[in-house]
Amino acid sequence: MFDETAWSREDQDTKRVETAPETKTIEDIDLAEIRGGPISKFVVAFAVGFFFFLVPVPWDGQITVPFDIAVNWITGTYPMFAGVYALGLIAAGGLLTTLAEFRKRGVISISDNRTEQLALPYWETSTPFWFFRVAGAVLAPVLFFEIGPEWLVGPATGGLVWGTLILSVAVIIPIGAIFINLFVELGGLEFVGTMARPIMRPLFKIPGRSALDSVASWVGSYSVGLYVTRNVFDRGEYSKQDVYIISTCFATVSIGFVGVVAATVDLLELFPVIFLSYLVCIAVTGIILVRIPPLSNVPEEYIAEPNPETPFRGSPGDYFRFGLSEAVKKAEEGGTILGASVRGFIDGIKLAILILGTILSIGLAAVIVAENTPVFDIIAQPLIPVFELLGIPDAEVVAPASIIGITEMFIPALLVAEADAMARFFIALLSISQLIFFSATAPMMMDMFSDIPIRFRDLVLLFVMRTIILIPVITVITHAVAALGLL
Repeated sequence: MFDETAWSREDQDTKRVETAPETKTIEDIDLAEIRGGPISKFVVAFAVGFFFFLVPVPWDGQITVPFDIAVNWITGTYPMFAGVYALGLIAAGGLLTTLAEFRKRGVISISDNRTEQLALPYWETSTPFWFFRVAGAVLAPVLFFEIGPEWLVGPATGGLVWGTLILSVAVIIPIGAIFINLFVELGGLEFVGTMARPIMRPLFKIPGRSALDSVASWVGSYSVGLYVTRNVFDRGEYSKQDVYIISTCFATVSIGFVGVVAATVDLLELFPVIFLSYLVCIAVTGIILVRIPPLSNVPEEYIAEPNPETPFRGSPGDYFRFGLSEAVKKAEEGGTILGASVRGFIDGIKLAILILGTILSIGLAAVIVAENTPVFDIIAQPLIPVFELLGIPDAEVVAPASIIGITEMFIPALLVAEADAMARFFIALLSISQLIFFSATAPMMMDMFSDIPIRFRDLVLLFVMRTIILIPVITVITHAVAALGLL
């Protein structure tokens, strides 16, 4: 069920690296000449991206980054525009996918010129995702105009998915793609990737360049991180296994969302402790999961001509020189800063059109089940004595909160808002570390990476595995924090 054949498709032309490249030292590298034009492009692009995603600035009584300010300003100042814009993207996704599928199946005939203009092959997908995109196009106006029953359009279901998830993702992806593409096309990816190799490859078995995906998620959004992953995958620089590991272990929630969860459980004063504990949890689960099935069995196949990282050995200074050389080479090959920004924005719009309908249809179904049925209360019953044994207070509240996060990451924090401080800390940390939830990240992964494929069954299994690993880890952290008198 989880051997390599589970991710192989007869109709897919994949490639492998037949001979592993030799490990090189700085003496073996043909270092690029540091000239004014390429180095200035790299430095400017890197500085702009660094400022937008990483420089903390005060805003509205809190510390955040310019990217978060831009997104919140657009969605908060122009909610009607953001709603109409998201509605248009979702409708376009349903229409373009239907045209692409009708053409592929011979139902209609479309000229080659029009096919190229509409990029119809890009929108082709499997029958389930065709259904999800069309369902999203049907549901979008219902939620936008709030014309359905309360269980469908209420603030805890349709209002949550539309107002909190859809509008944010619709704005985040194109804006984030502008600045991320500067990193990718003009040398930032090569520089960050080279400097991160001593950590990412030994610990997590993924290329050093994947550090950019992780940073994009932490400081921006998981949707921006997944955009980076898709972009690099299409260039032949990630294998299927790399993508699977990065998507399910490092498409994390942003620093800002960690703060929102901490505030919801009334533990904002412990934000530094929660965030550092969160990083520990991400690292521990990643180190374990990459070494066992299903992640360890995903094939190291590429969908484009493979361009893996060159193994390198040297001092920190050697890594810096090598990284700078690779960055300058990439910047010299790349176009202008404006051109890279425009290409990033267009790619971001296309990706938003592709995935928003799926997120809406699957996410809404997941939240409705969580809010209106006792499914998770029933499933959680065997976990109550486990949490009592582990010494976590309010076990009858913690148990369902520990698994309901598979539907929407924010719901667990709401469930324990009135619980004991230890229970609130435990669930806050668990919910942000589980990563996989079907109101957003899961359908996004399944649709964006259907050519791997990332499937429903795999994500449910990985959610369960992450939860099993995290419960004892977070239990130790919770008791340690309590012993220090912080809870």
